[in-house]
Amino acid sequence: MGGKRLPATGGAGKALHSLGRAFISFFTQFYQDIKEGDVWVRLSLLFFGAGYFGRKQIAKGALVTVLQAFVFIFYPLALLPSLRKFGTLGTVKRAAVFNSVTMKNEVNNFDHSFIILLFGLIAILVIAVVVIFWVRNLHAVRRLQVLQESGKHVNRFTDDIRELFNQKFHITLLALPSLGVILFTIIPLLVMISVAFTDYDKTHMVPTNLFTWVGIDNFKTLFTHSQTITFAYSFGKVLSWTLLWALLATFSTFIFGILLAMFINNRNTRLKRLWRTFFMISIAVPQFVSLLLVRNFFANTGIVNTLCTNIGLTDFLKQIGLLSQNYAYIPFLTDPNWAKAMILLINLWIGIPYLMLIVTGILMNIPAELLESARIDGANAFQSFRKITMPYILFVTGPFLIGSFTSNINNFNVIYLLTNDVFVTKDQLLANSNAQEIDLLITWLYRLTQNFYNFKMASVLGILIFIICAVFTVFAFRKLIKGDREERFQ
Repeated sequence: MGGKRLPATGGAGKALHSLGRAFISFFTQFYQDIKEGDVWVRLSLLFFGAGYFGRKQIAKGALVTVLQAFVFIFYPLALLPSLRKFGTLGTVKRAAVFNSVTMKNEVNNFDHSFIILLFGLIAILVIAVVVIFWVRNLHAVRRLQVLQESGKHVNRFTDDIRELFNQKFHITLLALPSLGVILFTIIPLLVMISVAFTDYDKTHMVPTNLFTWVGIDNFKTLFTHSQTITFAYSFGKVLSWTLLWALLATFSTFIFGILLAMFINNRNTRLKRLWRTFFMISIAVPQFVSLLLVRNFFANTGIVNTLCTNIGLTDFLKQIGLLSQNYAYIPFLTDPNWAKAMILLINLWIGIPYLMLIVTGILMNIPAELLESARIDGANAFQSFRKITMPYILFVTGPFLIGSFTSNINNFNVIYLLTNDVFVTKDQLLANSNAQEIDLLITWLYRLTQNFYNFKMASVLGILIFIICAVFTVFAFRKLIKGDREERFQ
């Protein structure tokens, strides 16, 4: 490459270029440390604590040596067997073998595919961590050599401990949370992603059966439409409804929340505290309680349908063609079109109070001189709202809107609690893929795992949900922080 700078196109290209440079710099420094290091530094390639022992740092050398010994003993015993079988995820199925001595059926030493997958991934991560620690440890030992040769003070173990509670206290505080993120977030995510490339479903349930790698076949299945495989049809239907739901649910609650906050905060509105209290009570009630109650209210034999029948609304809807003559009730939550409309309306009851409170705080913080200047210049109430109030609200709530859109894509509660055991799909193509008309991607994923044990396709959906949310969030935030929006309100 001759030291030439690689061209980078866009943010992704720049990120990859920076990552490549950091990778090269990391191992270039490693080579320099070996080349310029003394015998203690080079011994640290084999025995991690050698360099510390050579500089009289006995406690640190002993600690590093114990850590190395633990890894080198623990790894072959607990992780290496799974890593060896990682390529096949196991070959020995579970079976009961008759023991002629004990006269009993005994389970053989079978392979557990999921455990092999989990511990195989952990084994790979441990290798990566050990390599990084190996390189960083060598660099630390080399730095001790430089300090000693220049006559500078070399920290003792007590100095390092004291530093961890002073200059490097942030590292001490973040150590345990970082470990928790790795154990309970990163590793489960890697397992979930890996399952998408296997045939793990109800016909390959562990521990009775084995599953194995299938490459990108599951991704091909998601975009396949045939007489028996209808995932492409279902994915298109569910994805379009998910995006439409996220858009309508986000902006309907946003707009009506703004209007409600403005009405309550209007100077002519009386009993403002009372109105705020009423809406805050709806927030205080747990969401799942409200949704389950509303589901019962709007059931086919619920109180709302009873009232609609008694006042003649059901017959009126039949007369104007909004309701089929075959129905003796309004299918609020059992017909696809009615159910989607009701879900959006019920979501307003759930979401508007939050926006009302947020916007109330924003309205109280709009600089009064801006509104007063607009009034003096002859602007009416609508013009002040369009030019001052609304831009200010959008500026402050921009990140919240982005978060609301992505959370609505994954809004499991509203869809599932309102329609579970109530809605039954009549579309056979959707039913073939275990989907329903009112499903979001997240509820379809849940149904695939909990009801049909199709873990492989659920993992594929999980990956796609992450990609959709990540792409939208990155794009929206880049647009949000672009320009001088912040300076306009300073």
